Amino acid sequence: MTQQIQPLSPSDFHEVQSFYWTLIEQMQNAEFHPGWEKGVYPADAFFTASLTAGQLYALKANGKIIAAMVLNHQCNDGYAGTAWNIAATAEEVTIIHALGVLPEVHGQGIAQQMVQAAIQIARAKQQKAIRLDVLGGNTPALKLYEKLGFQYHRTVQMFYEDTGWTNFLLYELVL
Repeated sequence: MTQQIQPLSPSDFHEVQSFYWTLIEQMQNAEFHPGWEKGVYPADAFFTASLTAGQLYALKANGKIIAAMVLNHQCNDGYAGTAWNIAATAEEVTIIHALGVLPEVHGQGIAQQMVQAAIQIARAKQQKAIRLDVLGGNTPALKLYEKLGFQYHRTVQMFYEDTGWTNFLLYELVL
């Protein structure tokens, strides 16, 4: 049975923080870890802003968050200059951030379910496209996005607090 992916609220802050911190701990030695750091990325201010804006979505099983993501219109400066397939203003594009799934449920299609939900949410909001960046070398994420129809555009060095200057692959799905 498929559970519902729901937006969370500010009252869920501690549960969200606990989910991401658990994910970071459990993925530390994984072959394809996200490169996230507790308190750096995703940061508490990012959780608070995303929860307040209704942009943090989660999937729960047995009352516990097993997957989460943020959908908004904010992107890294490295997205500029990319030859996207469709011209769109920032408000016409959904950006996927901080998509994470607990390792205990890896291989069960949860990440795919989350991305499919992001696509449905973006379509319902009449967005023109979904764009995202993937840390270079994150093969499972690259395969997932390509399987779901996202098109690779370019690899660009971008700065994030948790990774420093690192190669990221930029993807787009035109809706």
